[in-house]
Amino acid sequence: MRILYGVVGEGMGHATRSRVLLEALTREHEVHIVVSGRAQQYLARSFQNVHGIWGLTLAYEGNSVKKWQTVLQNLQGAVAGLPGNIRRYFELVEQFRPEVVISDFETFSYLFAKAHRLPVISVDNMQIINRCSHEAGLLAGYEDSFEATRAIVKGKLPGAFHYLVTTFFYPPVRKERTTLAPSILRPEILEAKSEPGEHLLVYQTATTNTQLPVILQQSGMPCRIYGVRRHITEDEVEGNLTYRPFSEQGFIDDLRTARAVVAGGGYTLMSEAVYLHKPVLSIPVEGQFEQIINGLYLERLGYGMHARHLTADTLREFLARVPRCQEALKGYAQEGNTKMLTALREQLERAYAYRGHWRAEMAEQD
Repeated sequence: MRILYGVVGEGMGHATRSRVLLEALTREHEVHIVVSGRAQQYLARSFQNVHGIWGLTLAYEGNSVKKWQTVLQNLQGAVAGLPGNIRRYFELVEQFRPEVVISDFETFSYLFAKAHRLPVISVDNMQIINRCSHEAGLLAGYEDSFEATRAIVKGKLPGAFHYLVTTFFYPPVRKERTTLAPSILRPEILEAKSEPGEHLLVYQTATTNTQLPVILQQSGMPCRIYGVRRHITEDEVEGNLTYRPFSEQGFIDDLRTARAVVAGGGYTLMSEAVYLHKPVLSIPVEGQFEQIINGLYLERLGYGMHARHLTADTLREFLARVPRCQEALKGYAQEGNTKMLTALREQLERAYAYRGHWRAEMAEQD
């Protein structure tokens, strides 16, 4: 089977998740990958046929997304990036001719599929916002953000053949062609042995959040911090804070031996922490409801705590909750990536067998 696989490049969680699925798919099928941002280099180290494209990016200030700066940044990027995307489009048409498309919240591959009336399988955690029901009490205070984000998610990959949604929480499914499956975990996480420790693992994607180090220093807790100083090449120690350069194995070791995790609301790290039974203090990036809903469910399940802002009081409250969270996390387990891989293979076979009918249906809609 010839598969076009699209990976959104904003944040590395999509790439690490996709790598797991691609390792299985490339052994069984002919796969070409379209990807933007830092994720391109990451995937190119492991796979052939990786095509770099231009994709949307976010601009941060502190721990929030700057909307107008993001718009300007993407308008400037589009001028330079779209001609390259068009070139990739024609190359794929002429040289590869995909039969089925998989999209991890990525637009180029989806539009390619629609233009050629190919079935699209959506694989991501975002569709849970639109394709499941969420209790009003959970969303209290976030109703407007929820509705706005649901509209965006709904419009991202509409009319896909099937939606495979990764999750560690299970709200009721409200739409057909939707399957919830456990989080996709890297082999390195599945092989990691969780051990008790005393340090906090701190991961921060917004390098402009200047209050974070002050609050962590005041806590007196040993903290191993990733993401704030992205260009360092060795540890930088300041009192109880250790700023660390990114190392995949080093990060995993710090995660598996942590007492707890302080991070945003990104799904990938949260799902890995849950799997390793590490409580999480989630401070989602302002303006990103997809992170907020992860934190809300995390707290509801007792696996951690959700907070709008990180303060000294918030951190103290979280540390007091850690023992209870550890007890709750003992009840979480999943059988590797078996369920997701089984579901993906099943939907690929269905989409491949049905692709002729799918093209006829798409033609009628046109």
